[in-house]
Amino acid sequence: MNEFSPDKIIIPLTFLPLDEGGVHLLIDAIINGNAIKLLVDTGASKTVFDKKRIKKLFRKKRFKRHHSLSIGLGTSRMKSHIIMLENFFIGGLTINNFESVLLNLDNVNKSYQMLGLPAIDGVLGGDVLQKHKAEIDYGKKQMVLTL
Repeated sequence: MNEFSPDKIIIPLTFLPLDEGGVHLLIDAIINGNAIKLLVDTGASKTVFDKKRIKKLFRKKRFKRHHSLSIGLGTSRMKSHIIMLENFFIGGLTINNFESVLLNLDNVNKSYQMLGLPAIDGVLGGDVLQKHKAEIDYGKKQMVLTL
């Protein structure tokens, strides 16, 4: 990977140790001025946020019901809502007017709590990873995104 390029940004990764030597990857991000933690999931098709945790950041906002089927995360059907994020920052990458989905991520956060891991606010999925040509370097514990 190119160490420095004006069109690429380097995002530090936090490794969350799981049972049997596996890891999950966590990054810091900001939405509408609020610091959040996102799980990097190359198998997730879309970026999603935890409804309960995000509602605390947007107390006065009402969320529009999303009627499409949401699959994955251990369930075949899940109620979801749409959220429009005015500003979504991942390191030096700024995404304005980012439309995403809110889901109940209680199962993930309960599992993390049982392992003594921090709760997540959402999942960074394939929509952002593909668009910004994500490269993950496990050795350097970093992810590179193209602007």
